Amino acid sequence: MKPANFHIDVVGLMSGTSLDGLDLCCVAFDYDGRWHYRIVQAESVDYPADLRGKLATAQSMTALEYARLHSDYGLYLGAQVKAFVERYGLEPDLVASHGQTIFHQPGVRFTAQIGSGAGIAAVSGIDTVCDFRTTDVALGGQGAPLVPIGDAVLFGDYDACLNLGGFSNISFAEGEKRLAYDICPVNFVLNRYAGRLGLPYDRDGALARGGHVCVELLAALNALPFYTQQGPKSLGREWVESDVYPLIDSFGLPEADVLATFVEHVALQVGRQVKGGRVLVTGGGARNGFLVERMQACAPQARYVIPDPLTVDFKEALIFALLGALYVADRPNCLSSVTGALHDNIGGCLYKGNPNR
Repeated sequence: MKPANFHIDVVGLMSGTSLDGLDLCCVAFDYDGRWHYRIVQAESVDYPADLRGKLATAQSMTALEYARLHSDYGLYLGAQVKAFVERYGLEPDLVASHGQTIFHQPGVRFTAQIGSGAGIAAVSGIDTVCDFRTTDVALGGQGAPLVPIGDAVLFGDYDACLNLGGFSNISFAEGEKRLAYDICPVNFVLNRYAGRLGLPYDRDGALARGGHVCVELLAALNALPFYTQQGPKSLGREWVESDVYPLIDSFGLPEADVLATFVEHVALQVGRQVKGGRVLVTGGGARNGFLVERMQACAPQARYVIPDPLTVDFKEALIFALLGALYVADRPNCLSSVTGALHDNIGGCLYKGNPNR
């Protein structure tokens, strides 16, 4: 275990299921019995079209194609870190990479986030921690969500923390425990139907605002069995592709009506989980004004707080940087109260960089 007081600079890398780009966030952490942080620099990088296409279809690749992408993507991430560090004159001690989730089936003890940590360390020259979920899954946990430990450590003054990314998830304190779980898909679905109109996403929810809610589709979405499951649970693209997309498409609605209906679905599902109080809202969905309006209407007992733009856009990358810092500090970075694993655990694999850097 590291000394009681120490400092570390970490570059957190985050790429979500919506594939809207790579977030890089360099964070200075200090520990003196409590964790303190300062975002030194952060930016997002759009994926090249060919790489985005490969990441979007990796689940159906051959084993050889998948292995090649795992290597190539790691080298790409390493190059992005190297350019980021050089561009801003940074001197990080560590890279903490989420990778790109391709498979997530914790029920059969299996999850996979590609992006070779060895490749990142080799190209950037910086020690790299990655593969944060697999230990928890091996211990019988969901391997997700991982953000709640950061919510507890860095944002514990809020009654709850809500992330609206490819999927929505919430975390909150209940007694001495931190509880958290995925709620429903968000941008992973919304971006798909905006994409059918040639748009990367529905800016500020303008298309959804102009659409009409299909009551029958809304009822069918709300009746999906996932929403009545008890205990730790998490979502992956497989469930959306097998259960959600076919259901939506069976109604044959215009894209604007699909977007309006799904926004209402998200607002209702989030509203079912919010107990009230001050709720920190981050992730790309926090910039969807129409979605936030509908969420507030469905949960008038809550006060949704949208923080500064850096925290909105980079909170997940910030927290993955924290997971890396916790790994180095030899402290748990995955909570069994959240995932259902046998015990709290320290997830991640370390790949050493260039000692002469």
